[in-house]
Amino acid sequence: MRFSERMGFQPVRNTLQIDLMDDALRNGLWNVLTTCYWQNIGYDTTFEYTRPNFQGRNDFAILMKSLWINYFKRPLHELPSNWKPKYLFPSSVYTEIQSYFFKCEWYEVYDFVEFIPNNYYSYNKDRNDNFMCDCNAIMERELSAYRFVNGKIAQITSEEEISSIEEATVTTDQFKPVSIHLEQALEFLADRKSPNYRNSIKESISAVESMCKLISQDNKATLAVALRKMEPKVTIHPALKKAFDSLYGYTNDADGIRHALLDESDLKFEDAKFMLVTCSAFINYLKAKLV
Repeated sequence: MRFSERMGFQPVRNTLQIDLMDDALRNGLWNVLTTCYWQNIGYDTTFEYTRPNFQGRNDFAILMKSLWINYFKRPLHELPSNWKPKYLFPSSVYTEIQSYFFKCEWYEVYDFVEFIPNNYYSYNKDRNDNFMCDCNAIMERELSAYRFVNGKIAQITSEEEISSIEEATVTTDQFKPVSIHLEQALEFLADRKSPNYRNSIKESISAVESMCKLISQDNKATLAVALRKMEPKVTIHPALKKAFDSLYGYTNDADGIRHALLDESDLKFEDAKFMLVTCSAFINYLKAKLV
C-alpha cells in the first residue's frame, strides 16, 4: 500500500475502486483481452482473409463486425479491412480499439469488456470462460468493486459499504485505537502486491473488540465479556450480541483465523471485505448509541 493510502490521504473509495479505474486496472484488463483474443487473430494484411476456423468461418471477423455495428454503432463501411496496422494500411481495427480503450471513461471499459465474451461465438467455448475468469483475477488484484457474475459485470462493493468504512475509520482521540485496527485491516486488504486476508480479518474483529473495551472501560475483557459489560451504557439486542460473539469465535477458536489453522487459500477478498464492512457498520452503530 502506498504511503498516501496508508496514512489516509487517499480516501477509501480510491483504494477500493468503485467509481474510477487506475492505470494498473485498465492495463490489466487490456492484457487479458490481448492474451485471450487479440493475439489469436491472424496477421494477414486484410482482416477479412485471416484464417477461418475448421467450420469455415472467421469468428473474430464476426466479432469485429458485431462490435462495430452494435457497440460503436458506426457504419459498417467504415470498418477497416485490416486487423493490424501496416505501412500501406495505417488505419486498422486494432488501432481503433486500442485508441478507444485507453481514452474512454472507466465505466465504458467495463461496457467493452462485458461486450466481448457475450458476442464472441466459437467452437472454443473455453476462451470466453477463461477471459472472464482472468478478468476477475485482475479486478480482485486491483481492488475493483466489480466482477463478472453469470456473464455480466456486477458491483460487489456498494457505495454504502465504502461510506461505512470511511465513517468508521475517522480518527478521533476517543476512538483512536479502534481506527488504528480498521486502518490496519484496510491496509492488509488493499495491499495489491501481497494482500493478507487473514490479518485483515483479525484486525477488523480486533477493532470491534477495542470499541467494546472502550465502552465497557475494561481493557482486559474479551469481546464476549465486554459486550455484556457495556450495558447499561449501550443496550444491544441479544441476537445481535450473539452474532458478534459468534464472529469473534470464528476468528478466535481452535480452528479460527487467529490460530492460523484455517488454510490461507480458503480466505478470499470477499471474506476480508465482508468482515471489514460488517465490523465497520457495527462500530458506527455503537458510536451512534453513545450519542
